[in-house]
Amino acid sequence: MIEAWIAAIIAVVAAIVAGVVGFIIGGAHRKKVAEAAIGSATDEAARIVNQALSQAEQKKREAILEAKDEIHKQRTENERELRERRSEVQRQERRIIQKEESLDKKTESLEKKDETLSKKLKDADDRLSEIESIKKSQFDMLERISGYTKEQAKEYLLKNLEDSLDHEKAVKIMEFEQRTKDESDTMAREIVSTAIQRCAADHAAEATVSVVALPNDEMKGRIIGREGRNIRTLETITGVDLIIDDTPEAITLSCFDPVRREVARLTLEKLISDGRIHPARVEEMYEKSKKEVEATIKQTGERALIDAGVNGVHGEIVKLLGKLKYRTSYGQNVLNHSLEVSYIAGLMASEIGADVKLAKRAGLLHDIGKALDHEFEGSHVELGVEFAKKYKEHDGVIHAIQAHHGDVEAKTIVACLVQAADAISAARPGARRENVESYIKRLEKLEEIATSFEGVEKSFAIQAGREVRIMVKPEIITDDKMVLIARDIVKKIEDELEYPGQIKVNIIRENRAIDYAK
Repeated sequence: MIEAWIAAIIAVVAAIVAGVVGFIIGGAHRKKVAEAAIGSATDEAARIVNQALSQAEQKKREAILEAKDEIHKQRTENERELRERRSEVQRQERRIIQKEESLDKKTESLEKKDETLSKKLKDADDRLSEIESIKKSQFDMLERISGYTKEQAKEYLLKNLEDSLDHEKAVKIMEFEQRTKDESDTMAREIVSTAIQRCAADHAAEATVSVVALPNDEMKGRIIGREGRNIRTLETITGVDLIIDDTPEAITLSCFDPVRREVARLTLEKLISDGRIHPARVEEMYEKSKKEVEATIKQTGERALIDAGVNGVHGEIVKLLGKLKYRTSYGQNVLNHSLEVSYIAGLMASEIGADVKLAKRAGLLHDIGKALDHEFEGSHVELGVEFAKKYKEHDGVIHAIQAHHGDVEAKTIVACLVQAADAISAARPGARRENVESYIKRLEKLEEIATSFEGVEKSFAIQAGREVRIMVKPEIITDDKMVLIARDIVKKIEDELEYPGQIKVNIIRENRAIDYAK
């Protein structure tokens, strides 16, 4: 058994030794093969390097040859360009030389002209001094001949020039006014006349009294009552004065408030119809009449809105509008006047293409402030504007109310139309009346304004103050100055005088030469 193991070990060792020997022998063989391959590669590399060097040398020689050819071509091209530039420079030099010669000639010519001009200037100076001396001698001679000094002659010429300018200015003003009048009168006359012809309104002058008819004179005693109790109660409640005079079968009610006067009239008529007249009955009939008048006021305002074609008005303004039925201005019923202004403004607006509805609304409400009594402070324009703003009226209506008497400048077409319609309605013959005292004062003021200008000899207000004729002194006011003084008088009348419609200023200048044959 041991021998077997030993034999096996020996066999293994022998195999190992054989393997090692084989490996050593194989490595030596591989080394030889590798050295042979390295030697072959080195030879090949040397061959490639030598081949590359020879090719590089060849390409170098070719590049040198190409470069030499390029340098030769470039040199030839540069020499050609240089020759061309030299020839161009030579041409430029020749041109410069020619220009220099030309400039030298021009300089010589200018020098000659300068000398000639200097001589001429010297001659001109000599002549100017001679002219000045001649001019001075002529001025002296003119002063001796005319008898005017230089300042006096200058003043005389300026005065003539001023007169001439006055003439030209007057002529231009007359031409402009005539042209403007020719262009505007036709259109304005057509618009206004069309509006007036299409609008017919009644004009009834109202007073501050009302007359109540009685069935008999016995009724007067019943109205007065025992110890005057009935009439005192009636006057106290209504605020109206009862005038019981010798007029048969009639009692006069006097009050400046037309609404209270109307309430008192209805109350008295109800008492007369009922027949039972005593203080308690008076109070009862007064309350009924007051309610009836308030209802009538509202109905009147609504009817006015329907007649004018206006809608969307606040209820309080409707009531104020109805109160205008009982208000008068210079004897003209304010509600009828407002309706007429509304009609005319709407018609004129339709003629010129403006807002008809807004014009009619503004015309109807322009005097709404007159419906308010003395409890409110301010003019009817201010009150009308205040209430229109309070009840949110249209801005155009508010501006028309504010501008219809010229308190502010009219900035809209509607405001201008309301102004014109208001003037037309107030200026109708018989539309308004004024007392004698104010009428005479207005005429006197008109004549006073006319005679306040220098050169005015006399003035006469005629045609109910719608025309003023002015006689001027012919030695002070020339024909040309007549136009200017007429404009100044018109401006002063517009600034200082209040009047309905328009006033014609007619200036008359008359020269008379009187002699007697003996």
